[in-house]
Amino acid sequence: MTTETERARRSVFGSFLRTVRRDKLALGGAVGLAGISFVAIVTPWVIGYDPSTTNLALMLQPPSMEHPLGTDRYGRDILLRIVVGARTSLFVASLGVGIATVIGVALGSISGYYEGVVGESIMRVADTVFAFPALLLALSLVAVLGQHQYNVIVAVGIVYWPIFARITRGSVLSVKQKDFVQASQSIGERDYRIIFGEILPNVTAPIIVQATISLAVAILLESALSFLGLGVPPPDPSWGRMLAESRDFMTQAPWWTIAPGMAIVVTVLSLNFVGDALRDALDPQQEDMLEDER
Repeated sequence: MTTETERARRSVFGSFLRTVRRDKLALGGAVGLAGISFVAIVTPWVIGYDPSTTNLALMLQPPSMEHPLGTDRYGRDILLRIVVGARTSLFVASLGVGIATVIGVALGSISGYYEGVVGESIMRVADTVFAFPALLLALSLVAVLGQHQYNVIVAVGIVYWPIFARITRGSVLSVKQKDFVQASQSIGERDYRIIFGEILPNVTAPIIVQATISLAVAILLESALSFLGLGVPPPDPSWGRMLAESRDFMTQAPWWTIAPGMAIVVTVLSLNFVGDALRDALDPQQEDMLEDER
C-alpha cells in the first residue's frame, strides 16, 4: 500500500519533471549535471593512462584530434585532466555540503524546537561563523589543518553549516506550531521522535534546494582554494589549480585557461538551474499556478 510519504515524493518528482520539461534552462542544467556526473564517475575507471603523466615532447600542443583540448606545459592532456578534475570537485563539494547539511539540520532542529538559551546559543555560534567571509575562513582552516583533500571537505562543512541551521530553525519554528506536533507533545511523545519523525519530514523542501545551491558555491570555494595553492594537493587534477598553472601562458596557450574555466562555469550554472527547478517543484504556490495555467 502506498504511504502518504511515498505519494508526496512521487508528486514532487513529477512536479520537478514538469518544471524541467517546461523550462529549457532547467532541462539544460539537468542534462549538463547528469553528463558531468556520469563522466566524472565513469571515465577515471576506463582511461588508459595516468592524467598526471608528463611528456615534454607534447608541451603546449593546441587542440587536435589526439588532444581535443590541447596539452599543458608538461604535455598532459587537458581534456583528461578536466574530466578527472570534475570527479575531485564533485567529491569535495558533495561531501563538504553533506557534512554541512547534517550539522546544520541537527543544530537548527534543536535550536528551533527548544528555543530559549539552547536555541539562542546555537544561533550565536552560527552568527559568529557568518561574521567571517567564507573564503577567508576556509583559507584559515585549511592553513591550520594542512593541505589535503579531506581538510578541504572539513573546511567546506564548517563554512556552510550555519546556512542550513538558519533555514532549518526557521522552518521548525513554523512547523512545531502545527496541530499534529502539539498533539504528539500532548500524549508525551519523546522529543527526538517528534523532531525526526514529525517535524523534519515536513521541512525538507528548503533544505534540498539550499543543498543544491550550496553545491555550486562549494565548487567555487574548492576551485578558489586550489587556485590559491591551498586546495587539493598535486598531482591530483583540480580545476582551480589548472587555472593557476595556466596564468603565465594565457596568450601562448589560451586553451589551457579556457578549458577549466568553462568547466567551472558549466557545472555551477547547471547546479543553479537545477536548484531553481527544484525550488519551483517544491513550492506549492508555484504548483497551484501551473495547475491554473493548465
